[in-house]
Amino acid sequence: MTAEAFAAAVDVSRETLRRFEAYAEALVKFQKTINLVSPDTLRDLWRRHFLDSAQLYRYLPPPGGAGVPRVLLDFGSGGGFPGLVLAIMADAGNQPLTVHLVESDARKCAFLREAARLAGVRVEVHNARVEDLEAFPVDVISARAVAPIDKILAVIQGFIGQGHDNLSLLLLKGRQSGEELTAAGKNWTMEVESFPSLTEAGASILRLTDIRRD
Repeated sequence: MTAEAFAAAVDVSRETLRRFEAYAEALVKFQKTINLVSPDTLRDLWRRHFLDSAQLYRYLPPPGGAGVPRVLLDFGSGGGFPGLVLAIMADAGNQPLTVHLVESDARKCAFLREAARLAGVRVEVHNARVEDLEAFPVDVISARAVAPIDKILAVIQGFIGQGHDNLSLLLLKGRQSGEELTAAGKNWTMEVESFPSLTEAGASILRLTDIRRD
């Protein structure tokens, strides 16, 4: 997939595409010294990473009343997928979204700050593990290829019930999502919605809501 094909697929302007191109250039540059993405995916960067992340945008909750921004927490952010991509999409669409990127590797945090600067978007980067953060109210938590669902719920449980009863969890998952949901159901109850991935046959986007520990 080319950059232009990506722009057409997610319906962004040429100006917004230039922001993504600056981000992509930074990623390729930093990749030479930091393992931000799997090296064999660089040849298909626009589909495997940018489109894969951008497809979550439609599943974000709507903005709050009176311009109150939605708050997104993305953990295991690594190269910025999907959190930084969603920040750019929201900013380009004038949709208020406060984005927190959580990454335990300090070098990756340096990349995230630089990529955000080049893309002209404001994000908060936390150099920490998500389970070590002091919890604060968030509307949506996103994660991509970090852990099975039961382990994800275990590390974010401090954020569940922090004043936002409508908290949703957006996950990009492969073919094993059914097995992961079954395992998570042993200790948690939740409402589950599944949407087909645009980038990989058999993969899915999961939106979990009304999450409660049994």
